[in-house]
Amino acid sequence: MADIHIEREHALGLAAARQLAWKWAEQAEEEFDMSCTYEEGTREDAVQFTRSGVSGCLRVEGDRFVLDAKLGFLLGAFKERIEAEIVKNLDTLLAAKKPAAKKAAAKKKTT
Repeated sequence: MADIHIEREHALGLAAARQLAWKWAEQAEEEFDMSCTYEEGTREDAVQFTRSGVSGCLRVEGDRFVLDAKLGFLLGAFKERIEAEIVKNLDTLLAAKKPAAKKAAAKKKTT
């Protein structure tokens, strides 16, 4: 069996991270035919996901995501490709949720 471990820090807080994790779970179900179960907690949430040859958990915290997955024998040969796809999807969702950079207000001219 091959293992995948991915951690991503963020500054979203649990409520916003929870919404992002829901999107991630929906994508996993649609794109990869995963069966996902979402469990909300007071300090962290967990998305359990499975399909033939794969099982794992995405832990959702106020300041980071932690994904652990186990790949079966056949999918283990594709570990690097699968890991790269997970990283890409998670990073894309995180990039879309980043707050806009603060810009200084323009100074008014006084006459």
